Amino acid sequence: MRPSADTADAFAPGEKRMPRTRSRTGQTPGVHRRSVLAAATAVAVAGGTGYALRPDEAGAATDAAATERAASLASSRPAPAAPLAPCTRGTTLDSLATPRGTAGYRRLADGPGWRRVVRTALAPARAGRAGRRTALAAFVQLTDLHLIDTQHPLRLEYLRATDAHAWRPQEALTVQGAIAMVERINALRGAPVTGSPLHFAMTTGDNTDNNSRTELEWFLTVMSGGRVTPNSGDPRHYEGVQNSGLTQYWQPDAAVRDADKRLGFPHLDGFLAAATREARSPGLDLPWYSTVGNHDAMPLGCFAGHGDSYLTELAVGGRKLMELSAAEAKALQTALRAADDPEGAQYREFLKAHTRAMRPVTPDEKRAPFTPADYLKAHLDPAHLGPGPAGHGYSAANADAGTQYYGFRVSDDVIGISLDTTDPGGHYQGSIGAAQLRWLERTLTRNADSWAVLFSHHTSTSMDNTRPDPARPDDTRHTGADLLALLGRHRNVLAWVNGHVHRNVITPHTGADGGSFWEISTASHVDHPQLARIIELTDNKDGTLSLFTTLVESAAPARTDFTDLSQTGLAALYRELSLNAPGASTVLGGGPADRNTELLLRKG
Repeated sequence: MRPSADTADAFAPGEKRMPRTRSRTGQTPGVHRRSVLAAATAVAVAGGTGYALRPDEAGAATDAAATERAASLASSRPAPAAPLAPCTRGTTLDSLATPRGTAGYRRLADGPGWRRVVRTALAPARAGRAGRRTALAAFVQLTDLHLIDTQHPLRLEYLRATDAHAWRPQEALTVQGAIAMVERINALRGAPVTGSPLHFAMTTGDNTDNNSRTELEWFLTVMSGGRVTPNSGDPRHYEGVQNSGLTQYWQPDAAVRDADKRLGFPHLDGFLAAATREARSPGLDLPWYSTVGNHDAMPLGCFAGHGDSYLTELAVGGRKLMELSAAEAKALQTALRAADDPEGAQYREFLKAHTRAMRPVTPDEKRAPFTPADYLKAHLDPAHLGPGPAGHGYSAANADAGTQYYGFRVSDDVIGISLDTTDPGGHYQGSIGAAQLRWLERTLTRNADSWAVLFSHHTSTSMDNTRPDPARPDDTRHTGADLLALLGRHRNVLAWVNGHVHRNVITPHTGADGGSFWEISTASHVDHPQLARIIELTDNKDGTLSLFTTLVESAAPARTDFTDLSQTGLAALYRELSLNAPGASTVLGGGPADRNTELLLRKG
């Protein structure tokens, strides 16, 4: 049987399963006591108290004795927070930025929201559940922020010669867009179905775009609060493709009749100066956790080997390739997608052959690639603590062991598990190492009396890259199918939440041993429609559970004003430009069953 809100199976191999009754004092009708407890718990974690899995449960166990110890939880219990009222304001249940017109450059305006779809593939929807249900947890997912240093010399904008969407007109505004999403999350007043406090936010990878130290600093500042100047190289003026005079890119400040202006993109005097000036982020009010993606782990999101001196020298140096012929761009794009150049050897030779075609830019040491160790160190830096927790999920144990996966306590009834599905051997598709898979099995078994929500960057269908880890050649890599099989053996798994594919997709999974769960994949913040997702977990008190998913927009207005180049105005423009980006997919928002949903699950 799966654990319920009232009983749980906590047993060692060979022991008889005995139900354990939990206290239910102080319960508020409609909002579970443990739901409001969790919000206070999450805040307490930031101050060094509250819940956490043991250090050996943070992906850093190194000895046999440690791996056999049962996970224990801290005993402190902060006072419950006050329950909140359900709130749909700012969500896509309430309203949605909606395109006007069907051709040319389309403007956005406020439009009707999306309805909620009930999905019963894994359990029936029993009458009366709305009046019985209690909340277990609620949180926000952000994914694929892709904060972009648009002047970085290693970018691949020139592939636009063969693929219109290889460069996006909105890319200079990723920081302003991310800040507007932070502002929206801070403005939410209770989860939209249960009124539960939002316990935390999780970013599921590709927080940066090109594994650049500039981008990592911007990401951590946006999330934790502070001032961000999304500029690199010469602080006095922009040095990228948007003032290059090349007509294949939108030249917003220039009189050049570029390809995008011929499609209706506006001429905006002062755009680049505004896009690269200082912006201010309030930082999230919620505790936030971080999951690593392939763009965080490797240059261009696909090349292994951080010791490559040529790519590092080019990243920090004074030369940038901006233009290729269509034939050359197509050949390079084919090579990059073929996964036969995991360390970028062909890419290096390609760049060397085009050295004379590179344009001069101002060198900048801050554009250097960061290593996984650098990534952990930056998260553990007290300067980026924000609302906590310290390390945003990562710990000193992770740093010592060189791992980027961990578990954390959400509430009495729920744990979260963040996985590292990037493949250090190279390429943008993912996999998971055998050691991490064994750790996951132990963690789920030891916490069998808690519901589990997993987070990763890659989806089950994008984990087909089993290239060996150069640092751990004996650590066999496993696919998404292997991970699905493991999760299907554990009846306490409710959801696997991920990103990577830049599309809203929700998939039911049933294991051979009877376990079932929902895979919730959320679209990116860099491509239209640029939405975050709230997920609520509830017990329906009828033998079923419900997971509610609700998409939310940024705080920027839907309607843009081309004369408004303020931080807020640029955030609004970010969304409209993404809608109109040439070559952009029109299906990334998913269908109604992938957006605002109620996902039913059986408890046993």
